[in-house]
Amino acid sequence: MIKLMADSTCDLSHEVLDLYNISLAPLTVKIEGNVFRDRVEIKPEEFYEMMDKLSEFPTTGAPSPTEYVDILKDAVAEGHTEILCICMSSGTSASYQSAELAKDYFFEENPDSSVRIHIVDSKCMSHGSGWLLIKSALMREQGASFEELVEFNETYKTKVKHFLSVDDLNHLIKSGRISNASAMIGKFLLLKPIMTMKDGKGSVVAKERGRKKVLKHYVNEFKKRIDNDITDFIIIGFTSDRTVAETLKEKVQAETEFAGEIHVLQMGVAVGTHVGLGAISMFFVEKQ
Repeated sequence: MIKLMADSTCDLSHEVLDLYNISLAPLTVKIEGNVFRDRVEIKPEEFYEMMDKLSEFPTTGAPSPTEYVDILKDAVAEGHTEILCICMSSGTSASYQSAELAKDYFFEENPDSSVRIHIVDSKCMSHGSGWLLIKSALMREQGASFEELVEFNETYKTKVKHFLSVDDLNHLIKSGRISNASAMIGKFLLLKPIMTMKDGKGSVVAKERGRKKVLKHYVNEFKKRIDNDITDFIIIGFTSDRTVAETLKEKVQAETEFAGEIHVLQMGVAVGTHVGLGAISMFFVEKQ
């Protein structure tokens, strides 16, 4: 039996997590002196309602190794013999390192255990790792072996295309989650930057003036880049404005030949802390 687990930045909904029996180690978010566990002690809707009123910039922390160890122990107790953990990029969080420590701690406590554990540094953010999780769950349902799941994730993790646009760059700049200095140009020219992942970190790849042009950019690039053999579903993400996400979904359906499922999912508190209100994203696998 193969168990799937991740950290909370995968940003999958409770419905998806329950459907595929995916367990999460929550990141922590410090909000004006109070510490909350992402998606456990604070919900995205609550956080986005208060975001504009905060006097201090929230900060996030990686899950502790203990959070991961508890999931590993529960999985083994349930009869799982193989465990695949997919973490957000090590370039943006210590979540992956924490999971690796948890794996070491588990085997120190259980030296005779025959369970197999693989930790994936997804090189992704938000629904990028979420895409890998859903794909892994679907492959598991179709009878894929543990080795096949590991190979798929390690092969395709850097091919998951991220598109992310934000209304306010301050959050990404302050948190150090964006590496491209040209982001400051967009800030002063009132352009909306479009970012992707490069070498495990966020990087600006384009700038558009206005939300309509951002969505047009997404759709045009999607048509050019999509790997149709691998991308049987896509994920559209949002923080505070679901209407824009639904508009993007409708544009993809109307202007492309893509016939797969389109998940519209809200970003969690940990990710939202860094991207802010009004963020809109899109994830699929691109051809090489």
